[in-house]
Amino acid sequence: MNTQMMKLLTTLLLTVGLLTTMSVKAEGRYEQQKVVYHINYDNPKQQAGALRNIQNHINAVGAENMDVKVVLHGNGLSLLLDPEALPRLPKFKHANATAEMTARIDGLKNQGVAFNICANTVKGRKVNASTDLHDFDEADVVPSGVAELSHLQGMGYTYIKP
Repeated sequence: MNTQMMKLLTTLLLTVGLLTTMSVKAEGRYEQQKVVYHINYDNPKQQAGALRNIQNHINAVGAENMDVKVVLHGNGLSLLLDPEALPRLPKFKHANATAEMTARIDGLKNQGVAFNICANTVKGRKVNASTDLHDFDEADVVPSGVAELSHLQGMGYTYIKP
């Protein structure tokens, strides 16, 4: 084999090895992640954007590599609030649990995302959680939204407020 051919073969092997290494590093870029998303605003576009951020995060890291919680308190509870409940709940300006939003929420829940609901907000705003909130489960309720955020951060969750 001549020197020219040997250099070409060596370059080709190094390139293939480098590309393989880069591919493995791209796939293994992210380790396990614990993340808490904080939603305490009622703007439907902003809430839809937050759900998109969460899905993009999962797409990048992989649902199997993530522990994602969404903490909802104050106006943020409007994300799960059924529009039919709004007339009975004057402390809310919006009820954003439309068919489109609930489909996104259900999709995230199917990927392991937990939606935590502040008990103080439920009580203070007189929400009947079982009838007014989308896909309500008693296990989703936390005593205090802000206390839960602090608790989760203390447990190593990364805080994100989209």
